Formats: sequence, C-alpha cells, structure tokens
Amino acid sequence: MAEPRVAVVTGGGRGIGRGIVLELARLGLRIGVNYRSDCDAARGTCAEAIERGAAAAVPLQADISDLSAGSHLVERVLDAFGRIDVWVHNAGVAPRQRRDLLETTPESWDDVLNTNLRGPFFLTQAVARAMRSHPEPEQADRQIHFITSVSAIFASVQRGEYCVAKAGLSMVARLFAIRLAAEGIRVFEIRPGIIRTDMTAPVAAAYQARIDAGLLPIARIGEPAEVGRAVAAVVAGGLPYATGSVIEIDGGMHLRRL
Repeated sequence: MAEPRVAVVTGGGRGIGRGIVLELARLGLRIGVNYRSDCDAARGTCAEAIERGAAAAVPLQADISDLSAGSHLVERVLDAFGRIDVWVHNAGVAPRQRRDLLETTPESWDDVLNTNLRGPFFLTQAVARAMRSHPEPEQADRQIHFITSVSAIFASVQRGEYCVAKAGLSMVARLFAIRLAAEGIRVFEIRPGIIRTDMTAPVAAAYQARIDAGLLPIARIGEPAEVGRAVAAVVAGGLPYATGSVIEIDGGMHLRRL
C-alpha cells in the first residue's frame, strides 16, 4: 500500500495557512507545517491536523525570506517524509506600518518583497528540483500552490509594497505553471480576498463598513477554512485538466460592476 502523499504549507501555523493545513488533514496527507517564529501555534495546528485525519503533521521552522533557510527546509522535508507531492506557498507579511505611497521606505519594501516574492520564487526552484528527483509514478499529481491576494489586482496606495509583491507572485505562479507542466508538476494561484486573520484584524472594522456599503457581492468577510477548501479540492484531484489557473476566493470582489 502506498504511503500517504506529502504536503508542506509555509506559514501554516496561523491564519490562512492553518485553514489550509486543517482542510488538507481531512485528505489523510502527511503535512509539514512551516512557521517562522510562533512554534506554539504550529504545534497546536499539527495536533488539530492529526485529530482531523492527517497521517502525520510536523512543525518545521524556517524563515522563507532567507534563501538558505528555504533550501534547508526542503532538505528537512525530504529527510522526514522522503518526497514532496504538494507545496503551498502561503507565508507572507504585511508592511509593519501602512504608509502613503510617497512615504514607502526601502526597508519596508525589502522586508515585504523578500518574504512575499523573492523567497517563494527561489524556494519554488528548490521544491521543483526535489519533486523531479523523487518521482512517484503511482502518485504523479504533484502540485505547487501560490496563495496571493486580491491585492495582486487591486491597488492600495497605503501598502504599495504588498500590492507589488502579490502582483509579482501572481506572475511567478504563471511562469512556473508554464515551465513545470512538462515535468508533470501543476501550479495554481489561489487568490483570497478579505479573510478573517491576524493580518486583517487591525482594519477589520473598516473593511466591514465597506462591505456593509456594498463592496462585495457576498456581503461578509471570508474565513481561512474557505481558502483551505479551495486548495484541498485541487489537491484531491478536482481540477485534473488545469494548470496556471487563478482561483478567486474573494466573495466576488474581483467582479466589475456598474
């Protein structure tokens, strides 16, 4: 009997990452839960993942903005599980302080782009090489998921560095989808809208007021589990004839209306 597939979720201890881990757990996968600093949250997520059906769940510390740490993370996953079937790029940071575009600092730019764009790009190289070098013909549905944001297409002049990073990550997903298709590795972009997380908590009231005023066709804030279900549906084989697809989990925010 084949061993359960292996998935890794970066930034998997909290927020959207946690929602993804817990939905993947229902598929009986072995899961690596990456975290940067909150070990307790990652351990708690792993424990709940086991309760929900994961074959294994292991916390793995690494700051993906550090390219060497990212490469080491891939090596640790291979040491622990022997292969990688699914990789979910979820880890991300918002600007430490929202500033007008004319006041954006080089330090904030580097902080956000190193974690949200540079790190995932080079980490994907390492992940793809690992997937190629550890083929599993009987379980050939290898996937890489990029969790982007509606900020990839919606401009916010008080957090321009975040918008640029997410727009760039959207193109990274498209590029790797083209490059890796012939390798049997499919790539997806999951694009959440306003989701209830620690990142959005400081501005949740402002978002809610705009939702009440008609911002979204589905008039509520989304939940991390709803993003997780989208990832899990694809991992479970729900889109076998697709790669490079953008899956909008945003309450219809992307729809243009008069």
